[in-house]
Amino acid sequence: MKPTLVLVGRPNVGKSTMFNRLTRSRDAIVADIPGLTRDRRYGHGRIGDKPYLVMDTGGLEPVVKDGILFAMAQQSMQAIDEADKVLFIVDGRQGVTAQDKIIADQLRKKDQKIMLVVNKTEGMARAVVTAEFYELGLGEPYAVSALHGDHIHELVSLALADFPDPVGENDAEQDRHKQPKIAIVGRPNVGKSTLVNSLLGEERVIAFDQPGTTRDSIYIEFEHNGKHYTLIDTAGLRRRGKVNETVEKFSAIKTLQAIEDANVVVLVLDASLDIAEQDAHIADFIIQSGRALVVAINKWDGIDSYHRDLVKLEFSRKLSFLDFAKLHFISALKSTGLRQLLLSVDQAYAAAMAKLPTPKLTRALLAAVEKHAPPRGGVSRPKPRYAHQGGSNPPLIVIHGNMLEHIPDTYRRYLENYFRTAFHLQGTPLRIEFKAGHNPYANKKPAPPSEDDLRRAHNRRRRNRKKYG
Repeated sequence: MKPTLVLVGRPNVGKSTMFNRLTRSRDAIVADIPGLTRDRRYGHGRIGDKPYLVMDTGGLEPVVKDGILFAMAQQSMQAIDEADKVLFIVDGRQGVTAQDKIIADQLRKKDQKIMLVVNKTEGMARAVVTAEFYELGLGEPYAVSALHGDHIHELVSLALADFPDPVGENDAEQDRHKQPKIAIVGRPNVGKSTLVNSLLGEERVIAFDQPGTTRDSIYIEFEHNGKHYTLIDTAGLRRRGKVNETVEKFSAIKTLQAIEDANVVVLVLDASLDIAEQDAHIADFIIQSGRALVVAINKWDGIDSYHRDLVKLEFSRKLSFLDFAKLHFISALKSTGLRQLLLSVDQAYAAAMAKLPTPKLTRALLAAVEKHAPPRGGVSRPKPRYAHQGGSNPPLIVIHGNMLEHIPDTYRRYLENYFRTAFHLQGTPLRIEFKAGHNPYANKKPAPPSEDDLRRAHNRRRRNRKKYG
């Protein structure tokens, strides 16, 4: 197993900046706003040949006893329990605060290995800036700068010195990249985090009854029936006109990036609310990104049969373009309908990654053309000849033939539906690309006639005049 380094501390001391530095990524949102990180975030890092896990946490607020700040503190304490080593981060420019002392007292009660990291010390004398932090009673303070990378390599080497090199982690790393990524997306407060927690069977992310609880995209690995997945809990997407805060703009960008990074997207709708135009915009972005899709209408247990019929009618009317995706009615809070939801996710992933042999594709193409030929494009009719697969996730089918540039979009959609039915590709968008045959003589100028050609033409005209007068 990889050693796990957990970053803890009060808000705005640079934990997310440290996380990005240790993972060599920009996965965590970083802004000069206290309390930006709320959920536990895992990341993978490596120093030399030694890999490790890094866990970012929300800022610890020890004096808060309820509300979302209390939930954040609970998440941080759970992370500490999972740690192999805790990196307690403090702000070297602010010095020791009363809150740092409270957190230090809590950490001393834990049976964990702790390193005291003094951040934001760029341009400062290390001995001077760390002197006052000895009073926290957590051993020698280590002065670093997460923003500039000062002394980070030394810090990680010291943190991992007690752990042996993991065996077989390279194979595990490759397997991790192969497992399906499932993004849970939707409008704010439709139950995305509750669904993630229900699938995991634990309170892994903060689920709070207020919009905007989740601010970042959280990647979580889990196993179900022997299959490994990566769940991505995302921030809710609101209409662009209602996005005012800078943090919310960053959150929206992270959600869109998570959709593009996923293999399968679960679009969560709220059965107690009308299907809004924003739901259609989110669904359209998923399709344009080419991601496999499963639709989950949540809070199904909270409405009566009359409103259930209205929801089904409204879905078929406003989101009819999602007819290729499986639709499930679930209750994330009561964990009903989740087994069937995961089965549809598996089917959609298999369809998105399907390998389509060229002979079968060509036979299906010819059968489709025989059943319904493409309309004429001018004086002649387009002639599709053969097809082959050009990519996956989503499946791309390349069709070759003559005059294919005249095929209309309606016939393209007909071919998409025909291929989807023929190869059982439910749950994934399908791309079709036409490549018309090239005429090598189309732009070639004729060669000038030779003297023999001119002489034969002259003799032919003279014979014709004699014969016909």
